[in-house]
Amino acid sequence: MHRIKRVFRNVHIVLWVLFGLLVALQLSQDRPSSEHWLTMTTGIMLTTLYVFYSHFILLKQFSGKKKRRPYFLRLGLIILTGNLPFLLFHHVKFDTFFLFFNYYIISLISMVPVFVFLSWLARVTENLVINTFKKEQLEKQAVEAELYYLKSQINPHFLFNTLNNIHTLVYKQALAAPEAVLQLASLMRYMIYESNSPLVPLSREMTYLQDYMSLQQLKYKNSPVVDLQVEGLTDSCHIAPLLFIHLLENAYKHSPARLEPGEVKVNMKITGDTLTFMVQNPVSTNPGRKVDEPGGIGLPNVRKRLALLYPGKHSLEANNSGGTFTVKLKIQGLKLMAHEKEADLLYHR
Repeated sequence: MHRIKRVFRNVHIVLWVLFGLLVALQLSQDRPSSEHWLTMTTGIMLTTLYVFYSHFILLKQFSGKKKRRPYFLRLGLIILTGNLPFLLFHHVKFDTFFLFFNYYIISLISMVPVFVFLSWLARVTENLVINTFKKEQLEKQAVEAELYYLKSQINPHFLFNTLNNIHTLVYKQALAAPEAVLQLASLMRYMIYESNSPLVPLSREMTYLQDYMSLQQLKYKNSPVVDLQVEGLTDSCHIAPLLFIHLLENAYKHSPARLEPGEVKVNMKITGDTLTFMVQNPVSTNPGRKVDEPGGIGLPNVRKRLALLYPGKHSLEANNSGGTFTVKLKIQGLKLMAHEKEADLLYHR
């Protein structure tokens, strides 16, 4: 806001300086008044500044108010007294009232209404820009608040279940217990601190997903139930944090209680500035469990965040067929790292 007001202030200064120079140049070349161009320029500048900013401030004082009578009374006073500085500095000696009245009417008609209108136009323009900026700021704050709310909707049951699983490992003095604690600490650190950034390296987001999968694996005794495939360089671009966790969480949540090794398939592919993320899992035969439960935070959450973060640059497809649920997310226009952009430009030369 202060930056916008500073810009308007600088614009006012520049325009008034240019106007003053133009008036001085014109009067210095006008033969009848060339000898008095300095005093005449002073009178014109004082008149125009007085009329312009008196009305400019008056409009601010009565902005949004329904009291029109005080406004018009003050405006009338500005109009009637606006050209007095010009007459005061005028080189003509007003020996008679008639001569003074003629100059008064001529200067009043030729100067005052113009700058009353210009001050109104300047105030309307400034209000329009400031109100537009305020609206954009409020919308931005609303978007940020909604994004914060959506990011915070990570299933708390995962944390409780993980702690219970780690407790069991510790009780059994299993060798995997210390590693599980480190993975949980890494996961929580990312969720609480690192995910506050608008963008994170995709490689860091993938580490978070791998920690999540490792902790989920504590529920299964057999080999890893998730088959993770990554194509492309994950450290070549940045992504909004916590975009994929709900899709992966849904895959665990809506799969059968017993999963065979590699039965949940996760594929990440990076091609240029386009990312494709796909999750495929078997659907539980339990009729009480649906892929999109009422009030669920999986796909609706992801759709809302994508609409806010990547409008017009993403697609999210979900398909439930043949006992398999597939979600495919595609994001275009990812922010590449600087060295990757340079390499891409060299490649296309």
